[in-house]
Amino acid sequence: MSEEPPRVLVVDDDPDVALLVKTVLERRAGCVVELAEDGRTAVERVTAFRPDVVVTDIEMPGLSGLELLAELRRTVPNVPVVVMTAHVSVEYAVSALRAQADEFLTKPLDNARLVESVTRLIEEGRRRREEAKPREVVLAIGAHPDDVEIGVGGLLAAHAGAQDEITILTLSRGARGGDADNRQDESLAAAEMLGARLFMKDLVDTEISGGGSTVRLIEEVVQEIQPTIVYTHSSHDRHQDHRAVSEATIVATRRVGTVACYQSPSSTIDFRPTRFVRIDHYLDDKLRLLERFGSQTASREYLEPDFVTATARYWSRFGGGTAVEPLEVVRETAEFIGAHEYTRRES
Repeated sequence: MSEEPPRVLVVDDDPDVALLVKTVLERRAGCVVELAEDGRTAVERVTAFRPDVVVTDIEMPGLSGLELLAELRRTVPNVPVVVMTAHVSVEYAVSALRAQADEFLTKPLDNARLVESVTRLIEEGRRRREEAKPREVVLAIGAHPDDVEIGVGGLLAAHAGAQDEITILTLSRGARGGDADNRQDESLAAAEMLGARLFMKDLVDTEISGGGSTVRLIEEVVQEIQPTIVYTHSSHDRHQDHRAVSEATIVATRRVGTVACYQSPSSTIDFRPTRFVRIDHYLDDKLRLLERFGSQTASREYLEPDFVTATARYWSRFGGGTAVEPLEVVRETAEFIGAHEYTRRES
């Protein structure tokens, strides 16, 4: 179960019954419970409260419980609904089940059964919403091996945890920074850890262009995987390859809804992030990703765990938590993935 306390909306025009259900669920199931005195009020509160489960009476003035159930199935189909009634007839049970109730309870309520049913349906509802949630298609673009892992390794681990589809595009094999074959093997090991697909191109290290052939290489990958989110270098960077890849990516991903730039060790003071992504639970994964690049760790202090951790801790002053990866958002026509926490920079 998620660390967030489960939320239950109880709908009943009898305040005594509503208070009883609220008290039982709060004390025995650790739920956060909100009350609605009728079906119409419940419809208004569902959007703001976002319950994990709705518990409703059948016979209420205005919008009945079964009418409310029909409306909930139309607007929030993945939220489980428990129907309560003082009538024990087969007709009422059949009516509730035909309206797609998840559970049918009779009054006076058996508190133990109420708790068991709601607890079970909380898990079921969250599983339904997780399965129904659209998966992101992520493309992370770097000039050299280890660039994307340094910049957004924690965020990519979070995407992997959310079962998003991840592709890494590395435009050179980094021959100026070590043995190209070794660096390619290290990149493959990191991609395997993420469950990511790896495209590794063979542009000349330190001579990558910001147009022409680089744009076409990126466009080919974009066309093949159809990403919804792209991460790439910032233009605010001392390394010419990083600036060139940033420029080419902005052109090649012009039809992608969300594009954001990550920080590199060579970023300049003009790097101005507008999103701060909390990676508290993924910092260890990022460190393990960077361990895959063993040929670089001896000579690159920015790959040392203490350095990476300190950098993430520094940015947490803006994003909260204990570890953050900063992003410059170039374009955002849709929200970033809901599974991760993003903090907008205050102007």
